[in-house]
Amino acid sequence: MTHPFRIREIDHLVLRTRDQEGLVRFYCEVLGCRVERRQDAIGLVQLRAGSSLIDIVGIDGVLGKRGGDAPAPRARNLDHFCLRVEPFELDAIREHLAAHGVSIGEVDSRYGAEGEGPSLYLDDPEGNTVELKGPPDSPR
Repeated sequence: MTHPFRIREIDHLVLRTRDQEGLVRFYCEVLGCRVERRQDAIGLVQLRAGSSLIDIVGIDGVLGKRGGDAPAPRARNLDHFCLRVEPFELDAIREHLAAHGVSIGEVDSRYGAEGEGPSLYLDDPEGNTVELKGPPDSPR
């Protein structure tokens, strides 16, 4: 089977939290990440983790409220994960996914580990949200 793209790496993952600043401190102070970008208006802090990002989303922010109830032992904490793919040829990707019965969300430019660039969302058969991310509009 041929695919219209190749997965290069995990671009980022998004963690939902009740205590955004506590989680940011943990990843920075304990694991050595650094804050790369804050978008307080939507409740997002993006941490650099090597060549990838870890996004920390407070459940009370704009993004966090979209994810449903707060993380708990029987509620989800991982909002979605993102795969960096290439090439990002939208028509070919749409055709490939449609052939497998997979519908996609809105295609938009979003910030990832390499900078701003095209991306789309889809759900796997278990309801996990996956983002496919193309190359940055301009290199970091």
